[in-house]
Amino acid sequence: MTGKLARSIRQAKPFQSLEEEAYLNLLRAADVLLRREALLLSRYQMTHAQYNVLRILRGAGAAGLPCGEIASRMITHDPDITRLLDRLERRGYVQRSRESSDRRVVIAKITPAGLDLLSQLDAPVSALHRRNLAMLSPAELRQLIELLERATEGDAESDS
Repeated sequence: MTGKLARSIRQAKPFQSLEEEAYLNLLRAADVLLRREALLLSRYQMTHAQYNVLRILRGAGAAGLPCGEIASRMITHDPDITRLLDRLERRGYVQRSRESSDRRVVIAKITPAGLDLLSQLDAPVSALHRRNLAMLSPAELRQLIELLERATEGDAESDS
């Protein structure tokens, strides 16, 4: 069953190690899955990062979150949370305000329009995730989760 990636990328020589082959397979899988999600989100004029921010803010509730906290909760690192929030705010999905006790802190909150958009996306995104991983049994999914968590152990961003 191994060797599919080497054939797919038409690599004539073997990988330098099992770790390299596993790593490249992981990158290929992530790319395929993210492109599928990007296609779905593009129908709503959303990016993966914007969708992630809206989900984080929905989970935060009415209190919202400071920008730095949003950045620390992102699934994929985005170096410019401010610009990401600017775009979401212009579209009416997020509102920001300065903290009264510390004017340096900006709190972002999801708007009713942002909540409505997420409610439209919940079922299609969930269905996409199920389709993407339908070939794996529940036991295999749990094993995959455990393996990926072990592979990222010690990463401060994944631990917080």
